[in-house]
Amino acid sequence: MADPFIRFEDVHKAFGDKQVLQGITFDIRRGETMVVLGGSGSGKSVLIRHIIGLHRPDRGHVIVDGEDIVDYDEDRLFAVRKKIAMLFQGGALFDSMNVLENLAYGLREHTDLPEETIRARVRDKLALVGLEEIEALMPAELSGGMKKRVALARSIAMDPQCILYDEPTTGLDPVTANTINELIRSMQARLQVTSVVVTHDIESAFFVGDRVAYLYEGRMHFVGTIEEARASREPQLRYFLSGGREGADAAV
Repeated sequence: MADPFIRFEDVHKAFGDKQVLQGITFDIRRGETMVVLGGSGSGKSVLIRHIIGLHRPDRGHVIVDGEDIVDYDEDRLFAVRKKIAMLFQGGALFDSMNVLENLAYGLREHTDLPEETIRARVRDKLALVGLEEIEALMPAELSGGMKKRVALARSIAMDPQCILYDEPTTGLDPVTANTINELIRSMQARLQVTSVVVTHDIESAFFVGDRVAYLYEGRMHFVGTIEEARASREPQLRYFLSGGREGADAAV
């Protein structure tokens, strides 16, 4: 069994009077794809933002690659963030930059690589996501699926150890969503990265995941393999997987 790359220990987070995370404890193993599954407002996105210090817990510990990052200042967080890439729900491409400039941005800012090497790496990463000869295009010229793939290529440009995906298939048609799911599995296998996928899409979760963590109203109700999730008698998980059908015990 692989050692944990990320560990949550009794993590609590509130925004004002709203308790969002209530005592989250679980591990994400090095090299696996962990899917964090749950409905809208369950706390999924808040949870993964703790991994890169965009949120800090009110109580508890977030341990990344052996380091408890809860009290880290921005300088120390920067070193941790270099290990982790995040694919935001909307892609978060820079609209004023073409594809080449979007992918090269982090490399130019945070490395001393020569421009020729940067351009070669950009081409390599675009090829990994099935896009070539598009470096000169602007984000406005890309389809929704292409934007997601460019954003994924940008996220791996710095060769991270871990990739965080926040609702990667939201807003995409089924064919494009399947392409993104296949890329998530491909990136995990080819790059040997740890992947964390936040989604409410059950089909996507079961395709990309090695294990599933089910979050409901800020509490972790289940952590286990896909097979264990399908067989689980945990009532909230079964209700979610059944599509909310009455009784919470419909066949999964």
